[in-house]
Amino acid sequence: MKNDTLLFEIGTEELPAGYIEPALAALANTLVRKLTEARVACGTARTFGTPRRLAVIIEDVAGKQETVTTELTGPPRSVGMDENGRFTLAAKKFAEKAGVALKAVKVVRTEKGEYLAARKVEKGVLTSRILKTVLPQVITSLPFPKTMKWADRNETFARPVHSLTVLLGKSVVRLSWAGISSNRNCMGHSFMHPAPVSISHPDAYVEQMRRHFVLVDTAERKAAVRREIGQAAIALGGELLPDEELVDVVTNLVEYPVASAGRFDEKFLALPKEVLITSMRSHQKYFAVTDKKKNLMPCFVAVNNTKVSDIDVVTTGHQRVLRARLEDAMFFYQKDLQAPLDQRVPDLARVVFQARLGTLLEKTQRIEQLGLMLAGQADPGNTATGQTVVRAATLCKADLVTHTVIEFPKLQGVMGRVFARASGEPEAVARAIEEHYQPLYAGADLPESLAGALLAVADKIDSICGCFAVGLVPSGASDPYALRRQGIGLIQILLSHNIGASLSRIIQAAMAPFASVSTEPVQAAADGVSLFLRGRMAQMLVDDGVPRDVATAVLNASADHVPDAWKRSRALAAVKPLPDFEPIAAAFKRVANIIKKADPKEIAGEVNSDLFEAPAESTLLDACQAVKIKMDDALARQDYSRALTEIADLRSVVDTFFDEVLVMAKDSGRRRNRLALLSRVNSLFKGFADFSALSTEQATGR
Repeated sequence: MKNDTLLFEIGTEELPAGYIEPALAALANTLVRKLTEARVACGTARTFGTPRRLAVIIEDVAGKQETVTTELTGPPRSVGMDENGRFTLAAKKFAEKAGVALKAVKVVRTEKGEYLAARKVEKGVLTSRILKTVLPQVITSLPFPKTMKWADRNETFARPVHSLTVLLGKSVVRLSWAGISSNRNCMGHSFMHPAPVSISHPDAYVEQMRRHFVLVDTAERKAAVRREIGQAAIALGGELLPDEELVDVVTNLVEYPVASAGRFDEKFLALPKEVLITSMRSHQKYFAVTDKKKNLMPCFVAVNNTKVSDIDVVTTGHQRVLRARLEDAMFFYQKDLQAPLDQRVPDLARVVFQARLGTLLEKTQRIEQLGLMLAGQADPGNTATGQTVVRAATLCKADLVTHTVIEFPKLQGVMGRVFARASGEPEAVARAIEEHYQPLYAGADLPESLAGALLAVADKIDSICGCFAVGLVPSGASDPYALRRQGIGLIQILLSHNIGASLSRIIQAAMAPFASVSTEPVQAAADGVSLFLRGRMAQMLVDDGVPRDVATAVLNASADHVPDAWKRSRALAAVKPLPDFEPIAAAFKRVANIIKKADPKEIAGEVNSDLFEAPAESTLLDACQAVKIKMDDALARQDYSRALTEIADLRSVVDTFFDEVLVMAKDSGRRRNRLALLSRVNSLFKGFADFSALSTEQATGR
């Protein structure tokens, strides 16, 4: 049978915009996977979606399942046949299990002797029959944040399903789900063509729906949105404020985009631009418009889902709704300006941060202490930095109890900066208040000011340590307090500002206030945070292109100083591919492995040169002492490339030592002395990297 194109569309009531893209990806992947598992060959899948439909088109779908022939081996001939050559009960059971007639069982010769065998042929069935089973399974498997039931049905979906369109070529594949029978009809546009649209063939789907005012191709619809809003902004005499995220949202709110250009009273331009934009964007999904100098104009662009005979009537409606929103925003903002920001700080005592971790007021007090400690480590001797961090810490959560932020939660931090300026706070304090929430998401901006960076670190480590103390540790896909994101953000900030603060000291200081509420010993919780942050660092290093074994080796040595760990990793990653590095790493890995396996008591003593027997022992000690002086200087300057070069000079001396000296001597005194000597060699590079973690050829001691 010839291959054909499959169309599968699920028609629904309006889906939330955020549900559509993930559902379409799952629809295509699941359907292709199930067809493949069912031995139905198929080509590429393309998805199409609007608020009222999820659809997929798969090309080159085989008309029939692939026929499979399987050779089955049964019991030995001596078991399956009696002395007269008749089949025994064992042979009959084998035939039943294989699904073949007894007469189809043959005797074959193998390397192990004669056995009964059968050839099982699974003939392929029509793809249409396979789809009757597969498609209902696909529907029920689609992931949604929330699902619902409707009418008297037990099936669930994101929204009630009203139609199922299933075409394989020109033919309808008949099936039923949730009381709905499939056919070739798709729902038309709600207003401009409410009647069903009969699809003649999957290849005509996009064009036929377009003719009936439904742009099912997401990319085409997005392009139409951009075209419409761009033209509307030009008609207003301005240009659109770029907002790709809002373009994506609006694209999945409409089936046939038509823009309208509106205006609002210029008095609302007195609002902070963030409040204006958020009022239009969050509540109404309107686009802001700017002039050539990038100043906001008293204009907006709305995207409608239908053509109308009089667009001015629609625009008037949008303007009336927006005016009410902006009047509310103006009232909240002016009300909030009546009290300085610091007068709102006591109100934080009524806001719970987390049930077992206290209020936001208590959190700000903890952040003050942490911020002051961090300022002392990052900018010693500069009291101004510490003062800025402490003042910003005191005020950093105060905007959360303002009317404006309660109405527009996404403006937390932003309004803190606005209200701090209005209250006469120094610019450095206002800026740090806004920056302490950064980065807001992966790849977002990091704090630019040092005070903002230190405050952000203090806030994040307080949240992480508090949650770990009370057992709210991320597990699997569960991370309700976004601790992974906060951990990554904390590391990025320390790295971007080259902050040389000790992570262990920061964690100990942040964990101390939670001693009374911790569900385990405070040190155990602190160790958990250290491992957690180290895990984030390891993955970030790998994402930066550092080989995983290099990242592990460096962090095994020390993960306490974030910028230092990155510099060591880059230096080691740069020399590891060089031809001469493999023998160097193998030699030091051999040293490290011996020290790891040795009794700690045997490596703790001082090296006694009087116990040396071979010249190689004295040579190694002298070389170790000389290299240590150079290494200490290189490490003090954070010149890790030179430090590696200095370490490499020991390689030949170490090799000679292993060639001439038996480390694990029977004489306990000499054995301890030789282990102490190797321990001294190991100490040269153990602060740089754990060479035993590097992937080199197996190295063993003797």
